[in-house]
Amino acid sequence: MPSVVPPPARSYLPSMPTTELNTDVVLGVAIPSRNARGRIARLGPVVDSILASHNYPPVIEKLLAEAVTLTALLGALLKEPQGQLTLQAQTEGGVIDLMVCDYLGGELRGYVRHDPDKVAGLSETPILQELFGKGYLAITFDQPLANERYQGIVPLEGKSLAEAAQSYFGQSEQIPSLVRLAAEKRDGNWSAGGLLLQHLPEGEEGRERLHTRLDHPDWPHVAILGGSVKPDELTDPALPLDDLIWRLFHEEEEIRTLDAHNLARGCRCDPDYVRSVIARFPEEERRDMVGDDGFIRVDCAFCSTSFPIAPDEVG
Repeated sequence: MPSVVPPPARSYLPSMPTTELNTDVVLGVAIPSRNARGRIARLGPVVDSILASHNYPPVIEKLLAEAVTLTALLGALLKEPQGQLTLQAQTEGGVIDLMVCDYLGGELRGYVRHDPDKVAGLSETPILQELFGKGYLAITFDQPLANERYQGIVPLEGKSLAEAAQSYFGQSEQIPSLVRLAAEKRDGNWSAGGLLLQHLPEGEEGRERLHTRLDHPDWPHVAILGGSVKPDELTDPALPLDDLIWRLFHEEEEIRTLDAHNLARGCRCDPDYVRSVIARFPEEERRDMVGDDGFIRVDCAFCSTSFPIAPDEVG
């Protein structure tokens, strides 16, 4: 629990104690008196597991660690357990030409396609333009039960991925938002954290976006306090997320920690699925896919697994 005892007139409603709130978890947060709600997340072994499938240079590893954390924050906004969130950055003229991450049921995956020769010319802390050149960020929310699919696209602008995500909410959603992301290697292992805070109209979900006041007087207060979070606080696995929220907002009348979801690495590729995809192609095209070794080989970009499929196993 926080080391500072809250005043009697204020209340702090903790999350369920059954969920460990230090790492590989995303936690919901609400500040009712300020009409603000959001998510805070920290990832450790999940990021290490995702990165272990690739041999990225450190600057690309850090970017993907932040991108996966952002994906966890956004995915936790989905109302359906079967909902999927996909984050994609597609660019031209930069070190990176494609980055894809997605979230489904608390499982995360991601990969980056980049030019190794151009990485050597990067500064230690490159801005987005150095990494991506000219490009855009597309975020897709897919909720199959409600038959809802929504995609927002914004230019990849600003110094960081967090700034680009804030632009997404400001331009595509018309919702005042704060996004903070951080990632660092600690004793040979990655730790990444992120904070997403948003102003909701009168604290309600589901209202028309036109009713959201971009100049709501409570929002600058929330943004200043949330924006004071330090990168090492976001990445410190010894600091529980609910304690960090308390540090930032302990002067508010009430802080609520809401649903907490454990996070895991998950790639949905498997031999049966690969066979089913290949079977959709005409027989003539399948014959053209067969390599010199007599197999159709399919590589998964997310987990770097290669699937050798015999032609007689398909169709």
